[in-house]
Amino acid sequence: MFHIKTYNQIAQEGLNRFEPSEYALNASEQADAWVIRSHDVHEAEIPPYLLAIARAGAGVNNLPLERLARQGVVVFHTPGANANAVKELVLASMLLSVRPILQGVRWVNEHTFNSQTLLERAMEDEKRKFVGAELRGKKVGIVGLGAIGSALASDLIQLGVDVVGYDPHLSVDGAWNVSKQVKRARHVSELLADIDLLSIHMPLTADTRGIIDASWFNQMKPRTTVLNFARGELVNDSDLLDALDGNVETYITDFPKQQLLGHPRIVAFPHLGASTKESEVNCAVQAVDTLKSYLETGNIRHSANFPDTELPYIGKRRLAVLHLNVPNMVGQIASRLAENGINIDNMVNRSRGDVAYTLIDIDNHQNEKLSVHTLYEIEDVMRVREF
Repeated sequence: MFHIKTYNQIAQEGLNRFEPSEYALNASEQADAWVIRSHDVHEAEIPPYLLAIARAGAGVNNLPLERLARQGVVVFHTPGANANAVKELVLASMLLSVRPILQGVRWVNEHTFNSQTLLERAMEDEKRKFVGAELRGKKVGIVGLGAIGSALASDLIQLGVDVVGYDPHLSVDGAWNVSKQVKRARHVSELLADIDLLSIHMPLTADTRGIIDASWFNQMKPRTTVLNFARGELVNDSDLLDALDGNVETYITDFPKQQLLGHPRIVAFPHLGASTKESEVNCAVQAVDTLKSYLETGNIRHSANFPDTELPYIGKRRLAVLHLNVPNMVGQIASRLAENGINIDNMVNRSRGDVAYTLIDIDNHQNEKLSVHTLYEIEDVMRVREF
């Protein structure tokens, strides 16, 4: 029986995937795993028995990933589960940026007229103020072609938009999801100089924090619209305010900043990107499924602090070893098993930065006794699990 502790409101459709015969929800403080959304873990005490944390969402800024990794706690998140919700909000924002639809709606609702005739006459006079443009035929640059960026690019192409993409870290698998009609920029400078709208979909890391600064804005042509639905910290706010007096016509973001509020050409949403019922369900289901797979088989998929590692589970005894990424670790593990008369049937090892993960299927009868303590004697082994 695995014990699961939940924080925040997790969609019931996800929680229902925990079989009551195998999982107990919020029945014990000594939980094997946590399922969270926005709960901040940075100052939390991490108990030694905690195996994993699953976040029902893509971002992991509320989790101390390195500290958790060093304690042998695998963190899961749900990239792509809310991609459609974010994509639709970005697409709607682009349409609103080229046509002053909201301004027109506001004008209608702020005025009263004594008759329908007067209303229609006033509309004919005033609607000239709300003439906009069409998105079709515009050129959009997308930085970051992951689940959201690639989906956005595909929809824009269907609308007759010329799309240029830039993603220096695009994987082979990710490339399959990008339309062949998306033009590829080999450097961000190739993309910035000739676009009407820029949409940001890159992750926030130590290297990307504040990366969108004057060096980007100065390369844009006048009246460029910038949309940031990735993370607010990607943009240098001071340089952005200067750029709004220069090349940037409008800045649209899902991450309001105090110093940017009230600017007439900044449109800020209250972090609505994933706020759809479908997205909340998708995130909860994916978080629970990946967590269950890890707890039951040791397989890791969509982890934010350990390498994705999978070995088909066929019912053999299995060892899962979380350890530091140091030389000869696999050799030491194999030697310890051999010394105890344990034969390895299958094994996979993956690393990610300073940590690594080794899954081992044992070719021995179930009744053969194995003490995992012998593996804990190896320096830099953080956690061993036996299935």
